[in-house]
Amino acid sequence: MAESWYYVSKGQRLGPVEADVVTGLVQKGELGPNDYVWKKGFENWCKVHEVVELQRAPAAGPSLALPKAPAPVPAASPTSHPRLGDLGDEKCTYVRIGADRGGAPAEYGPYNVALLRRLYEENRINARTQIFVKEKMREWTFLADLPDFEEVFHDVPPVIQEIERRKHVRKPLVARLFVQNNKKVFEGVCRDISVGGMQVLTDGFPGKAGDRISINVHPDNNEHHFTAAGRVVRLLEGGQGFSFRFDGLNQEAHRAIETYISNVDQSN
Repeated sequence: MAESWYYVSKGQRLGPVEADVVTGLVQKGELGPNDYVWKKGFENWCKVHEVVELQRAPAAGPSLALPKAPAPVPAASPTSHPRLGDLGDEKCTYVRIGADRGGAPAEYGPYNVALLRRLYEENRINARTQIFVKEKMREWTFLADLPDFEEVFHDVPPVIQEIERRKHVRKPLVARLFVQNNKKVFEGVCRDISVGGMQVLTDGFPGKAGDRISINVHPDNNEHHFTAAGRVVRLLEGGQGFSFRFDGLNQEAHRAIETYISNVDQSN
C-alpha cells in the first residue's frame, strides 16, 4: 500500500497524496525548503529540508535551491516521548488544557489510554492539549507530538509552531507523597497551588479526609522545590486525588510557591 503524505501550502493542510505527488511539488518548487510535510511514522510535522528522502529529489531548475542542512536527522528518529500504545491500561497520563483553547491552564488525570481516546472522540481534548506521562516524561508535551498519535487517535496531527512550544511547554510540579503510618510513596501532579494549599492528582491514594501527610514537590527546576506537611481536606471525585491544606509553611517553601505562581501568571 502506498504511503499517504500531507503537506501545508499557503496556510492550508492538504492530502492525503502519494509520495510522488509531494516529490513532484518539491521538484517544481511549489513546496519550498521551509514548507511542512507529514506522513505516518513521523514524530511531528517537518520542514522539507529536514526530510532526507525529499532532499534527494532532483530539482527541475534553479528555483528550488534547497539549503544544505548540516547532518540532517530523519524525522522518524527515536525521541524521549513514550508511545501511548505501550502504556496498556495503566492510569499514568495527565492532561493540561488551556493552551489548546485560549483559556487558563488546568490539569486533569490520571487517565489510561482508553479514556484519553474517548476524551478525544468527544472533543474534550484535542491535538494541542498537553500531556504528561508519569515517570516517562520530564515536561508537558503537545498530544500531537507523541510518535503514535495518528495510530491511537486516527487523526493527522496539526502543525505546531515553535512559538507555541516556547510559550506553553513547561515542566509540571510533581509531588512525592508520604502518608503518615504508610511506608509506600505516591507520586502525583500538583495543581491549583497557593500558599494555603493545593490539589494533587494521583491514582490509588489510600488516605482520607483528615489524614496528615508530608509532601515533597520536586520539579526539575530547583527554584520551585519545597517540602511541606499538612492535612487532606477532601478527596477528589472519581478517585483522582485530593485537596491538601498546608500546615505551617516555612519561609523557603513560601518563597518557592510565590515564585512559581508569579511565573505562571506572566506566561498566561
